[in-house]
Amino acid sequence: MESSDDRSGAVAATDPPITFPRDARPGPFDPPEVLRALREKAPLVPMRFADGHVGWFVTGYTAVRSILSDPRFSARPERHHLVVELPMANAFAGRLTLSVSGMFHLQDPPEHTRYRRALAAEFTVQRMRRLEPTIAEITRACLDDMARTGPPADLVEEFAFPVPSLVTCELLGIDRDDREGFRWAVATLSRWESGVEETRNALDTVLGFFPPLIRQRRERPGDDLISRLIAANTMTDEELATVGYILFAGGFETTANMLALGTFALLEHPVQREALRRDPGLVGNAVEELLRYLTIGHVGPQRAATEDVEIEGVLIRKGQAVMMSLPAANRDPGHFDDPETLDLTRSAGGHVAFGHGVHGCLGQQLARVVMRIAYPALLDRFPRLRLAVPPERVPTKQNAMAYGVHRLPVEW
Repeated sequence: MESSDDRSGAVAATDPPITFPRDARPGPFDPPEVLRALREKAPLVPMRFADGHVGWFVTGYTAVRSILSDPRFSARPERHHLVVELPMANAFAGRLTLSVSGMFHLQDPPEHTRYRRALAAEFTVQRMRRLEPTIAEITRACLDDMARTGPPADLVEEFAFPVPSLVTCELLGIDRDDREGFRWAVATLSRWESGVEETRNALDTVLGFFPPLIRQRRERPGDDLISRLIAANTMTDEELATVGYILFAGGFETTANMLALGTFALLEHPVQREALRRDPGLVGNAVEELLRYLTIGHVGPQRAATEDVEIEGVLIRKGQAVMMSLPAANRDPGHFDDPETLDLTRSAGGHVAFGHGVHGCLGQQLARVVMRIAYPALLDRFPRLRLAVPPERVPTKQNAMAYGVHRLPVEW
């Protein structure tokens, strides 16, 4: 088996730079073929960003993990470069002070450490386990509603979206009725091709959502994350509003995409689906394998070198931006045997679907708990669940920051 080391040093900064790959996917579950070709050539290749900056595109598993865990690479947005020209980028001009007031995922230590420390206690494995009865009840209620409505059903609207969004509402202390408007705003900000005006409207919705909630929680605290952060008195209201947005958007959108796309994958791999249905104890492995195999974060993350750094024989100069491909890294045969195959029995630990290092996804334990409860409950409730349309008619999110499906028509 070829290893990442065998490929290192196959390119140099003088090689012609590629542009960010936006090729069509060959199927609903596989990343673009070009990612495999690039990874086979070298784990890092030069890439020209939309503003002309020449940095690096990283597809190798070892290289991705090395960069994400190396403090010599910065997450700060002022060091980054646009990957592709986007109309929506103009809507942010002069509007985003967010990067210095709570956008902890775009900060470096020690600023990042301050936020992370304040939030870490809210996302421990123990606290997530205490949420399990609530998550199970929300899941049962959504399945009951789906059964009452009867087939056919859109699994996205009936199950994949409501389960994580209601869980996130419970966690943050948000009124459930507020989630629909916020969902539109998050979807708009996540879509590459959103226009300037709709992006501005979505940004106004996002920026205006949390301040009233924070004022309300100051007056009437509850048993929720926002109230506890207010009581801790470690953040300003502006910081709390930004952190609230990040947690809410990240808490439901990515998990919703995984629930829908993961169910789609299981329906198209009936042997795997039946194995999980018959053995719920397999669910831990199954969730990790689905995360690895599908890797919905198909854009980024991006970092920039703060000094000259050598990664796998390639010299990355100070100031150069580095764009990583998590789907390519999670399909690297140098780390995963037969990576193009979905195998729920494999030990897929160590995948980078949640990132890696100090910026690893804060809510990954919550996402895992939701999926570990939701997948078996869905398959147990509807053992004859199947697609209601041919698989090629399931619309996928090709031009969004997170991959998934827009709709998943099912029957049983």
